[in-house]
Amino acid sequence: MTPHQEREFREYVQARRPALLRTAYLMCGDWHRAEDAVQSSMIKLYAAWSKTKLETADAYTRRIVTNAVIDQYRRGWFRRERSYAELPEGAADADGPEERLAAVAALAKLPPRQRATLVLRFWEDLPVDETARIMRCSTGTVKSQTARGLQTLRDLLEKSDLADQGARS
Repeated sequence: MTPHQEREFREYVQARRPALLRTAYLMCGDWHRAEDAVQSSMIKLYAAWSKTKLETADAYTRRIVTNAVIDQYRRGWFRRERSYAELPEGAADADGPEERLAAVAALAKLPPRQRATLVLRFWEDLPVDETARIMRCSTGTVKSQTARGLQTLRDLLEKSDLADQGARS
């Protein structure tokens, strides 16, 4: 790789890494696994950087990250290992971070492909065809994974709300 390509790669990674980490976290629900997925993705991207066009680098990188997160589930180590940055604190405002934490917790319970589909479609705000290209599946699969994922999320959040109401009574 030329010095110019090295500099270009370094600038790209510095600019995109925070967004990639957030996306990976939403896909897997664990900051440590998200960091691992992004790091392994950056290694793969570095190897292919000289052939990568800057205009398509974002889509290519999202594909690599998505595959890395899904591959972590295939390897199975996620079932044995859990890490938490902080233990949960007391109750928060009903309209504040508690709702977001409940949504992230519900998202973490989804199967990997449904979770990846929802993150790409709604967090990354990608259209169906772009999501299908990144996940290497048909647009119909993206639509069905999205529908199933949203329904599962609704069910999980509804059960969570009912459990919270029961605990308050």
